[in-house]
Amino acid sequence: MSKSLYLIIGMVLFLSCTSEKEISSQYIVDKAIEVAGGEQFLNSEIAFTFRDYQYTSERGAFGYELTRSFIKDSLQVNDRIRNGKFTRFIDQERQSLLDSVALKYYNSVNSVHYFAYLPQGLNDKAVQKELLGEVVLKGEPYYKVRVTFAQEGGGNDYEDVFIYWFHKQKFTMDYLAYEFHVDGGGMRFREAVNPRFISGIRFADYKNYKPRKAIKIELLDEAYASGQLEWLSDIRLEEVTVQITPD
Repeated sequence: MSKSLYLIIGMVLFLSCTSEKEISSQYIVDKAIEVAGGEQFLNSEIAFTFRDYQYTSERGAFGYELTRSFIKDSLQVNDRIRNGKFTRFIDQERQSLLDSVALKYYNSVNSVHYFAYLPQGLNDKAVQKELLGEVVLKGEPYYKVRVTFAQEGGGNDYEDVFIYWFHKQKFTMDYLAYEFHVDGGGMRFREAVNPRFISGIRFADYKNYKPRKAIKIELLDEAYASGQLEWLSDIRLEEVTVQITPD
């Protein structure tokens, strides 16, 4: 075998190993966030309707603000989270709430916004990522990434566990699962449907499933592929609007 052939084979092996090293959970999430809108999301004003509630978010140099508004008993209710602090207004009058009640409302508002913007948020400081491997779902190849949260900065639900499936070529987040502990706990598996870009930011609706029997969260993709999950609901974001603000 000639020296030049040895050199070519060595270079191929080197590049192959380098490529494998680059594919980490961090690399995958970075690519997925970039594909989903990246930097534009950090300077955006977003509004949408979900189950008869109106939601808005705004991000910029000041930080972030998340809102939810609705009518209850002919009164206008506005919930607001501004840089982690929750406030409720009824007919523009600020309400005094017990800490436990404020926490319940905070979690409700924050949860809807969190899921609406995924994979944005997966690089927050408290997020801990682990690449579990590669799988095939509906004939398409995916990276399977497990996400947990550090207690410090991980919020009230830091013990929850998430798994995300990112397409190997497109880096779109097409499936997710999570294990939660509030309200008796449980697991959910979501399939992204109706993906669309609005002003450069990717949104999706979801088909929402749960397991029919006790199962490890890491096996939910297998249960989904074999038809062992029970459909619960369709999750739709409606009337989505996006305005990108200057830096």
